Amino acid sequence: MNQNSVLQDFQSLPPEAQKQVADFIAFLQDRYKPTAGRRKAKQQNLSDEAFIGMWRNRADMQNSTEWVRNVRKREWGHE
Repeated sequence: MNQNSVLQDFQSLPPEAQKQVADFIAFLQDRYKPTAGRRKAKQQNLSDEAFIGMWRNRADMQNSTEWVRNVRKREWGHE
């Protein structure tokens, strides 16, 4: 398929279909834009995240299996 035939096919479409084609082209351009300009996020060590250890001092979380069992009993009436 060459550019002229693609252009002719595009022009033969009704205006609403042409808009959909243009939207799809914009989507593809965004999806496949070069990644060289994007900054890579600095990789962080998971152990440095604030949520690690947040339940460390909770007595009810010392035995996580028992905790889950109790939640299931309370919420669903069974294990």
